[in-house]
Amino acid sequence: MDIYKINTFDEQVKGNKYPGRGIIVGETADGTKAVAAYFIMGRSANSRNRVFTEKNGEVFTEPFDASKVEDPSLIIYAAIRKFENHLIVTNGNQTDTIYDGLAAGKCFNKALQSRCFEPDAPNFTPRISAQLNFQDDGTFNYKMSILKSADAEGSACNRYLYSYEPVSGMGHFIHTYECDGNPIPTFQGEPRRIAIPDSIDEFTETIWNALDEDNKISLYVRYTDLVSGEVENRMINKNK
Repeated sequence: MDIYKINTFDEQVKGNKYPGRGIIVGETADGTKAVAAYFIMGRSANSRNRVFTEKNGEVFTEPFDASKVEDPSLIIYAAIRKFENHLIVTNGNQTDTIYDGLAAGKCFNKALQSRCFEPDAPNFTPRISAQLNFQDDGTFNYKMSILKSADAEGSACNRYLYSYEPVSGMGHFIHTYECDGNPIPTFQGEPRRIAIPDSIDEFTETIWNALDEDNKISLYVRYTDLVSGEVENRMINKNK
């Protein structure tokens, strides 16, 4: 087995109908841009009743049809926010926890100490998070985290933190579920190595086309120029 193999996104999710919610962070092949992507999927009517919206550079999940919302607590949240030179990407309201933690002088890891997996037994959906840290010299680094249940009863929370220096053309992909099931199996192992192309359109299309047609809901991809800070983004919502 080649432990350094870098798969394309479609190779990584091939045959997987339900990786759940996913975060990808990395650097383009030419080394000029930082990349962050976030997608959501859903099996229930409540989960599928969502769209992404962007307001002032922040990305939110919102109901597509407000009259059909059953429980907004775990499906409506700010997914992407920026605090100073930090870009935060998560699959839940821990986005705000990290933001408030940074504002209070805490680091990414310390801010997440107050949180654990989602209270949605029997799945106990993991909380996945990422933070990109941009430097004045045109470089960046990033951290990723997953908070997941230690057992089938949800009796304790295991906390995993990963820190990365970027490698051109490579990113890391973490998602909530290993595959479909009942209960749904939690993501296992380290974030997966993913190829990052220079073209935002190519990457967006690769991700969206690879996700299961029935279960995919929304996708957001952001490329940030490391020198100018210029941001380019793409957003796709299945519900229109």
